[in-house]
Amino acid sequence: MRTSARLRRLPPYLFAEIDRQKRAARDAGRDIIDFGVGDPDLPTPDYIVARLRAAAGRPENQRYPQGTGSRSFRRAMAAFLQRRYGVTVDPEQQVLALIGSKEGIGHLPLALLDPGDVALIPCPAYPVYRSGTIFAGAEPFTLELREDRGFLPDLKGIPAEVLQRARLLFINYPNNPTGATAPLSFYEEAVAFARQHDLIVAQDAAYNDMYFGDHAPHSILEIPGAAEVAVEFHSASKSFNMTGWRIGFAAGRADVLAALAAIKANLDSGAFTAVQEAAEEAYTQYDHAEIVQLREVYRARVATLCGPLREMGFGVRVPQATFYVWARVPAGLDSMTVCRRLLAEADVVCVPGVGFGAAGEGYVRFALSVSAERIAEAVRRMGAIRW
Repeated sequence: MRTSARLRRLPPYLFAEIDRQKRAARDAGRDIIDFGVGDPDLPTPDYIVARLRAAAGRPENQRYPQGTGSRSFRRAMAAFLQRRYGVTVDPEQQVLALIGSKEGIGHLPLALLDPGDVALIPCPAYPVYRSGTIFAGAEPFTLELREDRGFLPDLKGIPAEVLQRARLLFINYPNNPTGATAPLSFYEEAVAFARQHDLIVAQDAAYNDMYFGDHAPHSILEIPGAAEVAVEFHSASKSFNMTGWRIGFAAGRADVLAALAAIKANLDSGAFTAVQEAAEEAYTQYDHAEIVQLREVYRARVATLCGPLREMGFGVRVPQATFYVWARVPAGLDSMTVCRRLLAEADVVCVPGVGFGAAGEGYVRFALSVSAERIAEAVRRMGAIRW
């Protein structure tokens, strides 16, 4: 069978290959410690699950949902943005329910880009920015994220001929995979840049509530006028341990969200209304004691891993947000070699940085979806390797 040219343009989806390697190792009876795909190991808080149970039992929730999200859901998300960031959005026009933020991010280029258009995409980055652009028939242009710039893109260095065709800029802070955060001054720069070059900014804020520094991450919508040029994607997946529930939302520029909603109306039937109700509970109680404790769990896990990695010869900045540790590999090695050796010699899985794009070469990513005890065991195993 011949697949489509657009599908053939995609690089192999990295996490699928990692899953294949893990399955093979486990089938061989090996005890694998998995720092690969970022899927929280802790359960969804009970108060959220209880809301789902009650909502799922009501017959009115068992019919097709409203595609843009129930009015109650959209109002709850708008109220969350107001409480969390001091941002005011119209829940009727500036909030859109998503079947997880990945779905919305992947579909956005279909709503905004034509063949010949350009999307500005950070590198290293979550692969969906690039794949969504390719599926739309548009061209990705890479913005390298360098450690000496705090993993922020150099917007001033983009060639003029690229900017003439650019219609969309993806950014992602707190950042996957690097764990970097962005100051408000960067969002001010991004909003001004979008106005100057007549493009839309898509800010992936999936990790905004997954922080353990002294300062909570910002929303781009805090910048005056940002909702005229930007949309921001939020996800319940990591914030509330709801990866399998597939619920999130986008907020910001109304006509962009209307275009995304039109794409979705042709491709899906919306998020299960009972799951929307559970997400309302989650976002209404975003500062619940269980969520605060969850951040402390990840803070402890970061501390358990970062110091020993440095002692092994990895270069590590302690992240202030996300639950990823982005580690520069020991001198003279590449990311794939390090990952293969960690699996072969320590039964430890992590992700090669090159899987997030060429600029990720020289790094590996550890997802801290592993208990502190298992992290300590992984450290013991990895410490026996001589690089």
